[in-house]
Amino acid sequence: MAEARYYDIRCVQGEITLIDIDNGVIESAGTSYFDRAVVRVLGPKGWGILTRDHVEIDSKREIDALVEAAARLAAVTGDQIDLADAPRALLPVPPLGEDPRDVDLEEKTRLLAGIESAARVPEVANTRARYTEGIDSVRFLDSSGNEFSYEAVRSGFSVIAIASRNGMMQMGSERDHITTGFNLRDKQDLGRKAGEVAVSLLDAKLAKGGTKRAVLDQELAGVFTHEAVGHASEGDLVREGASVLAGRIGERIGCEGLVIVDDPSLHEFGFIPVDAEGVAVRRTEVICDGILTSYLHNRETLAAVGNGVPGHARAEHGAPPIVRMSNTFIENGDATYDEIIAECKDGILLIGSRGGQVDPGRGVFQFNAEYGYLIEGGETTDMVRDVSLSGEILTTLHDITLLGNDRKMSPGYCGKGGQTVPVSDGAPHILLENAMVGGRGI
Repeated sequence: MAEARYYDIRCVQGEITLIDIDNGVIESAGTSYFDRAVVRVLGPKGWGILTRDHVEIDSKREIDALVEAAARLAAVTGDQIDLADAPRALLPVPPLGEDPRDVDLEEKTRLLAGIESAARVPEVANTRARYTEGIDSVRFLDSSGNEFSYEAVRSGFSVIAIASRNGMMQMGSERDHITTGFNLRDKQDLGRKAGEVAVSLLDAKLAKGGTKRAVLDQELAGVFTHEAVGHASEGDLVREGASVLAGRIGERIGCEGLVIVDDPSLHEFGFIPVDAEGVAVRRTEVICDGILTSYLHNRETLAAVGNGVPGHARAEHGAPPIVRMSNTFIENGDATYDEIIAECKDGILLIGSRGGQVDPGRGVFQFNAEYGYLIEGGETTDMVRDVSLSGEILTTLHDITLLGNDRKMSPGYCGKGGQTVPVSDGAPHILLENAMVGGRGI
């Protein structure tokens, strides 16, 4: 057999259910099944990686053959890779409430249609709702004798409403995803909210751009935390020189009291009981009291970069693990929402997120809020639309002047390296000085 310093095998079997309803029409509704495995062998220098459909993980003969084949690939790699030691442990998976497998497809479709229909308030011209359900049965073993198995169940939906008046169109959206069961029941209020926000935006003012005080709600502050800070703290980007946080461990990069965490063990949408390398997961404070204290790592990047703990390797079905976030958030401060709005005095409240872009290497970002409200004399006034937030990551972290006590987590999916995994991000309301707010008003 070709030389192998280490190997691991990760098998995932499961099913994915998707339902898509567009303007009251069921576009698709069905369940697909998968059975995929990734075999990794670390040879004298680098990795040899094989992907296969259906592997008999209990067959020593089959495993030996796959490891031998991957070892031959590893023998011809050129880059030297080492792995850091890492603790092994499997956390218990939280119990399910209602198991989505106990609800038939027809019932799921009926419930989703009710949410989509609720979004069709007056002046809403288009609606769309999508339900996603994933059941993953994971088995892992490695050459060190570690072996784990667990089942993960995730389900959730999103709903979009587009309102139209005199050629103007505005959008409202809501979503809800969980790891603890089935979540389509009694959710019509979220559909209605999406429709009502879309209609309200038809009457909203255009935001005026400029540098001003800004209050970020929990969702937008969470998106900033994930996109601008979380990605910049990932060990592979640090190793590649593609992060503004490289070389800054121990440096103050944010305001006093600021704590930013990634915690795979938290029972939110990004929860994992063990990472994709079989490494124990735990809370990692990336920033503590404004000081950069840790990067996020897998075993390979920890050996190469240091300054952190492993347990942040994640993988899509049938793909090799890479460094990823899970549940990423700003910890609570002690200010109430009313205190933050009052302290802002004159500025803007930014609510929700419609995406954006970030360059973790240059340390700059731009995010679009879903909508906002002007703050005048310490009170919220007119609704505004077409508003964005941009700036430099490190400057913005220093410009946080108040941290709320009302942290909220939002579920979603994160793409990186061609792989998509479930995550959540969050924050309390925060107050920013000198925020660069973009708008089209005059």
